[in-house]
Amino acid sequence: MSINFRKIFAIFNLLLYLPVVMLIWAGLSNKDFSLKQQETSYLIGVSYMTMNNEFYKILNEEISNRVEMEGDRIVLRDPALNVDRQIEQIDEMLRMGIDVLVVTPVDWKSLSGILRKAKEKGVYIVVVDSDLEEGSLADCTITSDNYNAGCLVGQHFLKENQKSNLIVMTHDVAKSGQDRVQGFLDVVEQSDQIHVVKSINCDGQLEIAMPKMQDVIQEGVLFDSVFCLNDLAAVGVVAALDEHELLDQVKVYGIDASPDAKALIKEGMMSASSAQFPSRIGQTAADIIYRLLDGEAVERNISVPVELVTQKNVEQYSIDRWQ
Repeated sequence: MSINFRKIFAIFNLLLYLPVVMLIWAGLSNKDFSLKQQETSYLIGVSYMTMNNEFYKILNEEISNRVEMEGDRIVLRDPALNVDRQIEQIDEMLRMGIDVLVVTPVDWKSLSGILRKAKEKGVYIVVVDSDLEEGSLADCTITSDNYNAGCLVGQHFLKENQKSNLIVMTHDVAKSGQDRVQGFLDVVEQSDQIHVVKSINCDGQLEIAMPKMQDVIQEGVLFDSVFCLNDLAAVGVVAALDEHELLDQVKVYGIDASPDAKALIKEGMMSASSAQFPSRIGQTAADIIYRLLDGEAVERNISVPVELVTQKNVEQYSIDRWQ
């Protein structure tokens, strides 16, 4: 039998160098590439008007999931309904080098200066949930059909009330809140039997709406229905009315169809709410972000349809979560 010494020497040499090869591979395997990944990934900055509203948490989940899937990074700041804080936080994110800013303006008139600065730095701007006064600053604005949300509730209101002394809970500096209230009033004021006896700014917050409603009750204002720009305010109103045992005398209407509101509608403690779809808005925003980063042309304005939720159809929606 002949022996292939060339082959034996080749194997022998391979065995000699194998430990070195393994050490090199181990070094490469353990190398930290995070800095390189940060250098090549996109940074998405996000600022909603507040994070104490589940609506924004769900919307943000959709964006965060897409950003993570793409291997990019996201930075989230909460201005807690303070426009000066929102401006400072956006400025901070610009210094961090964000590529895209997703923003829901606390005050639709007050962000023009900082957003112009963002545009000068080449940052894409995606506005969600509420408009800007200077809409041209946004590459894309994605909102629910807020005016129609108010109209739908108004139409249902007129079916239930031939006459009414009405209180309206508002959020005066948010364009989305303004549009909802205007849509509702444009419908119900077609009847001369509907009278707005008081308008109350509550910033769309439960912890503000509840004590303000308690004050109205204690003042002795006569009313039989309340329209709220969102369901956070509506839940606060229901709590105040329930505390004073007035729920059987006063009808409450909202906008969002949040899980809490749908539960109240099912129990007959609220009359109706227009449903928003935060997951759909978030998915749309995520798609727009990456189309912009890919250099594609995008729609300047996207309106997501809304639906009316009442006791008759509430079971068609998932009561324990957002739709």
